[in-house]
Amino acid sequence: MSKSRILSRAEIEHRIALGDAIVIYNSHVLRLNNWIKFHPGGDKAVYHLIGRDATDEMVAYHCDETQDTFLRWKIGEIDYKWENMRPPIQGGVYRTLDEQKGTKEVLSDSAGSDSTLTDEKCTRSPMAGEVLVAKIVPPIEGDLIPSLSTKEAYERQVITDPASVITNYDHSLVEQDIRSLPALDPETQEFLSKEYNKLHEQVIEGGFYQCDYWAYGREALRIGSLFTASFVLLYFKWYFVSAVFMGLAWQQLVFIAHDAGHISITHNYQVDNIIGMTVASWIGGLSLGWWKRNHNVHHLITNDPVHDPDIQHLPFFAVSSRLFGNVYSTYYDKFLWFDKLAQKMIPIQNYLYYPILCFGRFNLYRLSWEHILLGLGPRHGKAAWFRYYELFGLAFFNWWFFYLVVYKSIPDNWTRFMYIMVSHITTMIVHVQITLSHFAMSTSDLGVHESFPSRQIRTTMDVDCPEWFDYFHGGLQFQAIHHLFPRVPRHNFRKLQPMVIGFCDRVGLKYSIYGFVEGNEVVISKLGEIAKQAKILKECTKTMSEEAISEGRFFMEIN
Repeated sequence: MSKSRILSRAEIEHRIALGDAIVIYNSHVLRLNNWIKFHPGGDKAVYHLIGRDATDEMVAYHCDETQDTFLRWKIGEIDYKWENMRPPIQGGVYRTLDEQKGTKEVLSDSAGSDSTLTDEKCTRSPMAGEVLVAKIVPPIEGDLIPSLSTKEAYERQVITDPASVITNYDHSLVEQDIRSLPALDPETQEFLSKEYNKLHEQVIEGGFYQCDYWAYGREALRIGSLFTASFVLLYFKWYFVSAVFMGLAWQQLVFIAHDAGHISITHNYQVDNIIGMTVASWIGGLSLGWWKRNHNVHHLITNDPVHDPDIQHLPFFAVSSRLFGNVYSTYYDKFLWFDKLAQKMIPIQNYLYYPILCFGRFNLYRLSWEHILLGLGPRHGKAAWFRYYELFGLAFFNWWFFYLVVYKSIPDNWTRFMYIMVSHITTMIVHVQITLSHFAMSTSDLGVHESFPSRQIRTTMDVDCPEWFDYFHGGLQFQAIHHLFPRVPRHNFRKLQPMVIGFCDRVGLKYSIYGFVEGNEVVISKLGEIAKQAKILKECTKTMSEEAISEGRFFMEIN
């Protein structure tokens, strides 16, 4: 096929229906079937871009050198304005050319419309032979453009069953989002994208991608001092304080791994990943590969309860009432059951928030080992060797921490237990910092037309703090800026903040920023509101069950 051939919308839909992974990039039609297994960022990230114009995302997440390779996958072009289709992994259903025959318009707007199936996985997938398409009914169906005039997007339902309680509450949040955002039609969203790209050009021209290596020298000195203090205190048998310093060192270490995972230190893929894996696995006992696979999806489909693993924490937390509906996670490839345990935990989640986060690091160990042992990361290409480097790194961590520090250096089991718990609970700070940026923000699905900058700003909160305290948050206090420009080194975020605020004011997006204490209050309030909805659902279900039983008894008596 000629790479300059113009492909119609119908042809592109046909190819996706047959299993091709088609993505639009700067009016080029890319077929990524053979690239997916080599993609260092994981396969799921690619699946969420199928049928979409992914130009903004692909530019934001890839360096110039990588962008230069995109066109090797080109199979054609488009010479018309592209309107996004819903990716198959998100429930989009596609038709072959034969299936399109007989319709009034060959270039049907129903391409990528939503499946009406909800209870199990589809067998048709974005890649032939794989099963990756969830049967989902997104709140915003097909090519519907949410607005205050399209009440299908948010209108309330008469409560005839408990599920109506969930739908009505979620629709009220969608209505709030629609009222607070620029119009979601393709023309307005295209304007937002163009303004975002102008801002991105300013970021590039301003040299904000240049890394301040002196700043990382200070970070290394600070973290090294924390580890040194921990080991000195351990030597003098101040076990409790030593454990606290160990946890603080790990908390700061995570930020280095985060930067390296986004290739924002040297901007060299291999070098940054070696830095990140050494820091994360060998010193911290965590898998950078697991984090990258998880985090890339989070950045692309931020705060979607069905697709974003960063807000899928049942049975302990639910930040959206949509999670009450036994949703199918397209990341974990399994149902997230709102089971008996969840029904007990979610109504009190605002009280359990901090206690549960105290044990977050233990869960990261589990996820890291699962990722490595099951080989969930890339098995081909330049990232394939990461698995083995991380496997040795995790083993080394367990040797130096659990054997040399905990077992060999501490005299009794109780003190060993205390040391492990205190050091790990201290890292709870970073789990609060991570969840703070998103737990209180919008979880609405506003359809396939919403632009990259609109979604990132809508779903992300910044944290205000004095400049001298930036090191404590490690860049996570500027999450909105980071989500717009994920490869920019974090030490440049504060300089970028006025530019991003100006961009938001100019295009009508709300830039959310709270102080650390206030932000925590907002998160707890959001968790409390969802907890309240869970209680209402429980009471509604109980009442309807009692009414059904009463009606049954009545009919039995009269018969």
